Amino acid sequence: MTRNSILLVDDEEAFVRSLCPTLEAEGYEVAVALGGHEALQRVRSGSVDVMILDMLMPDVDGLEVLRRTREVSPLTEVVVLTGHGSVSAGLEAMRLGAFDYLLKPCEPDELLDRIRRALEKKAIEEERGSSCRESAQKRDLGQRS
Repeated sequence: MTRNSILLVDDEEAFVRSLCPTLEAEGYEVAVALGGHEALQRVRSGSVDVMILDMLMPDVDGLEVLRRTREVSPLTEVVVLTGHGSVSAGLEAMRLGAFDYLLKPCEPDELLDRIRRALEKKAIEEERGSSCRESAQKRDLGQRS
């Protein structure tokens, strides 16, 4: 069984490095991106199940990373975790498809709960997509007969 992959995206290296052991202890495969460009490269080059995304970064802001991630990898669930939150940014993140929006500091158990729920949603979406593809294939086979 493959481990679920988590991508931590935050320009505060000490923060992401402190969070890695907690996530790894839960059995997740954890990768780190210290900026928006690096995060987008990782999303394009491999499978990311859940992205934990900061909003305020010097190279590409979190909303733009979220927007591009949804275009490139629509099944990647994104949990925004930021110390620079606002109601308008939270609403925009949710409108763009973020799974959830949390403010730092955040209790590890709360973040782990959101990750688990995001993975459950992803599994449902993948199953739904698989069922739709199977139905389409059966329909196509029936039309060819």
